Order: sequence, then C-alpha cells, then structure tokens
Amino acid sequence: VVSLAVSAPRHAKVSVLGAAGGIGQPLSLLLKQSTLISELALYDVANTVGVAADLSHIESAAQVKGYVGDSQLEECLQGSKIVIIPAGVPRKPGMTRDDLFNINAGIAMTLAEAASKACPDAMMCIISNPVNSTVPIASEIYKKNGVFDPRKMFGVTTLDVVRANTFISELKGTPVTQTQCPVIGGHAGITILPLLSQVEPSCEFTDEERAALTVRIQNAGTEVVEAKAGGGSATLSMAYAGARFAFALLQAMNGAKNVVECSYVESDVTDDLQFFSSPLLLGPKRNRK
Repeated sequence: VVSLAVSAPRHAKVSVLGAAGGIGQPLSLLLKQSTLISELALYDVANTVGVAADLSHIESAAQVKGYVGDSQLEECLQGSKIVIIPAGVPRKPGMTRDDLFNINAGIAMTLAEAASKACPDAMMCIISNPVNSTVPIASEIYKKNGVFDPRKMFGVTTLDVVRANTFISELKGTPVTQTQCPVIGGHAGITILPLLSQVEPSCEFTDEERAALTVRIQNAGTEVVEAKAGGGSATLSMAYAGARFAFALLQAMNGAKNVVECSYVESDVTDDLQFFSSPLLLGPKRNRK
C-alpha cells in the first residue's frame, strides 16, 4: 500500500494551471493543506486572485499567490518543482473526450510551451482531457524545445485507480483504504483496463462481476456527467486524485521509498503504443514496476 501522508521538508513550489476552474479550486484547496509544499502558485485566465486570497486564509504553511493572464504565466511557473494542468473545458452530457480535443488540445499546447521554457525541469502532471491526446501533445512541445525528459511527463490517470479501489471495496467489503487495483492502458472508455486479477487484498470475481466492474470503471466519468445533468463533470474526485498523485511525486522527490502510482507516460511496455499507463515506481529516476 502506498502511503501518501509521510512528512517531508517543505520546500517545493507547485503551480496549478487552471486553478480557478471546477477541478482547479478543490485541487488547490487540497494542496494548500500539504506540509510538502512551501509555495502554491495559482494561474488562470480570470479569478485566480480571489481564489488565492481565499486559500491564503487557511492556517497552513504554504504561501499562495494568484496569477492572471498570459503576461503573468511565466512568473507563475518560474521555480516550480511540479506543474499540474487541470485547465480546459469540462465534459457535458453527450460529449466524448474526443469532443474536447479541439479546445483542450490548444490550451495544453499553450501551457506546455510556457512551462517548457520557464521551468523545463519541473514534473509535469496533465489532467486536462483527453489525456490520451494532451500528454502526447505536451511531449511534442517539450521535444520541439529540446527539453523533453520522459521521466518528468505524466498523464494523471489516478482517478481510474481511485474509482476501481472504491467500487471493488463496495462490492467485496474489503477495507477501502487498503484496496489496491492497478489500472493500465489509457484514460478514456475501453482504453481503461483495470487489472482485477492483481487486486490487493486478493479477491475472487465471477465472470459477471468482472464484466460489470470493468464497464463501470471505464464509464465512471460518464456516470458523474449524467448524474450532474449538465452541471459539470467529475471535478471533486478528480481533484482528490490529482492531489494524491502530486503528494506521491513530492514524497518520492524527498526520498520516500516504494512510492508506486499508475500514470500515462511515454512507454515501451508495448510496441504498438508510444504512450501507455502502467504502475510506476517513483523516485529520483522514474522506474517501471
């Protein structure tokens, strides 16, 4: 089981790009509470000064500052150890992740371009959907600028793992905080592949349970979009998952051992796909489990 609560020196600047949005605000709230972060830089095209002022009243040590618009993006990014991008439009009923591509791909390109110049050594964590496309796009921007390091570019697929753990716990009665199910592949529909045979603690599933669980995990985002009935997408659970992944990175960067998270990265797991999500052992040099 990967612990996400160990203490570490407070020295890291973390930037959140899209911090005033539906994911960005709760994500920033969770990050503000962390003792692993000394500076929280919040960027968006509007409203981040107010978000930063609100968060700055919380009795935790991280200093918060808001940045607005293109002219302040470079300053926001300078000195960042981790950059998290939840920016983009949310999915609405009837939309697929492919429908988001034209808008969110452009946003990802702009932000990746800025980060590749202002903080090329930072860990880049991309939440903006479709992750299966935005991560390769950001990677190509970094390659174009001569600063790409595949060990520092991550697509955040942690929500698929979080959902799998929760749904399995509900079905089998295992302790939810101890249930671990690796999820590989991608971050959209049938590309999401929960490895139910590797669940810890070990569980037995009927064929019907396995099929139903797999479909629910793959379609969980749509489940939330439909439940919100036009009021948004999976913002709160995604914020939790994004914070969990950031905390894991921070722990590993501070020397914690055996920190494992699944992530969508440039990979040689399969010859057919350049990018693939699989369990990664995080550390000074990212390794595959």
